[in-house]
Amino acid sequence: MKTDKKQNQYRVNEQIRVREVRIVGESGSTVMPIKQALDMARQQGVDLVEISPNANPPVCRLIDYSKFLYQQKKRQKEMKAKQVKVEVKEIRFGPQTDEHDYQFKLKHAQEFLAEGNKVRAYVFFRGRSILFKEQGEVLLLRFANDLEEWGKVESMPSLEGKKMFLYLAPKKAGAQKKSQQARDREAAEGVLKEENRPAPRTTVPDIDVEAPANGGLLANAKISAEALKRLTEENED
Repeated sequence: MKTDKKQNQYRVNEQIRVREVRIVGESGSTVMPIKQALDMARQQGVDLVEISPNANPPVCRLIDYSKFLYQQKKRQKEMKAKQVKVEVKEIRFGPQTDEHDYQFKLKHAQEFLAEGNKVRAYVFFRGRSILFKEQGEVLLLRFANDLEEWGKVESMPSLEGKKMFLYLAPKKAGAQKKSQQARDREAAEGVLKEENRPAPRTTVPDIDVEAPANGGLLANAKISAEALKRLTEENED
């Protein structure tokens, strides 16, 4: 049934009842009478397939209809594969969640957001624990703050019955805002690299020494300052 529905989605050959059509192909597009387009399809041994009926004139292709349906099915599969399925992951807290449990759930939330999923965190108030709703709100706000590098808040904590909800959405790749802790760490690493960088090598520039008036060993010679110093010390001895 699905195949029949797909095949009936397009008009083919004599099913196309218009005065003229636009034929598109690798070489461009051409408007021609429908009779000429059908004759061209017969000569090439293909079908005249209407791909855009609402255009003026309707747009058609000269192609084998079975091949055309295969191409359409393949394109839809590729598009479906590229679609990212966003799931909503739940994280549950109690109003008096201990630190170990908090860190454990925080790590899971980071993984969920990094994978592109949304997070719905909530505090469940059982019985008289509803009296600690302010404590639950503080917990959820801390949770959102600790996840600022991975996600953004879609809605602030709100109480619905016995549950207080917080919704977080993943940040787009490459647009994550670094936390203050991460920025401080990078700054410290930069200072450390700067301190450990080897000092630049310095070279003693060559100097030109004019030859004595009566000529001699140093006439028209170019020697370094260190060599000149050694030569002077030897002459003094």
